[in-house]
Amino acid sequence: MKISDVVAFMGHQVHVCRYREAGTLLDWMGRDLRGKRVLDVAGGDGYWAGRARRRGADAVSIDLARGKMVYGRTLAHAPALIECDALRLPFADGSFDAVLSVCAIEHFDDGGRSLDEMARVLKPGGEIFMSADVLSRADAWPKLRDAHKAKYHVQHTYTHDSLRKLMDERGLDLVGHSYQFRTAATERLYLSLSTYGGKVGFNAAAPLTPLVALADRAAPNERGSIVLVRARKR
Repeated sequence: MKISDVVAFMGHQVHVCRYREAGTLLDWMGRDLRGKRVLDVAGGDGYWAGRARRRGADAVSIDLARGKMVYGRTLAHAPALIECDALRLPFADGSFDAVLSVCAIEHFDDGGRSLDEMARVLKPGGEIFMSADVLSRADAWPKLRDAHKAKYHVQHTYTHDSLRKLMDERGLDLVGHSYQFRTAATERLYLSLSTYGGKVGFNAAAPLTPLVALADRAAPNERGSIVLVRARKR
């Protein structure tokens, strides 16, 4: 295994939320993706699209971060990496069987426009697997909330209901959702790590992942820090 793959593994999988978040979306997508064309929107270095490629998919990742994409080309199982704007995808209508997007929509000025494009390039019957910041209780900790939003350029937050409405307007039916960091304690942990720990903090807190997952299973699936949704095009 190359050093770049080890670094990518540590950055993406040894992480208190990203492995469980993106891993859940990929599990919803399926273990066998042979014959499927998958697009990862705002995929950075393409790591998670590369996981889809390992499952047999013809995978494409798009982003505007050229440095991340250059790095991504050094990884084993790298997908096709295309530098482009998520609000103006350079693909024909109905080009993909599935669209993946891991906590990207909250960074766009116009989240609806990004969903327009995702829906447009998706085949009828195809599915979108995406996550978004919710920050359900963030108003209880305004300093943490504001620091998180400024640090990560969060323009909007979403719930499964607000995403359901946006998706319904674009011919997409929400077929499943799941919140992560559902309790007040774990949501404060998430915001504290993002504010004070940053990337290193999220990685260092990875041993807490099983405890967060246990807390989530015991709490109602109605709010949290991150929401995962699965939707199908009519």
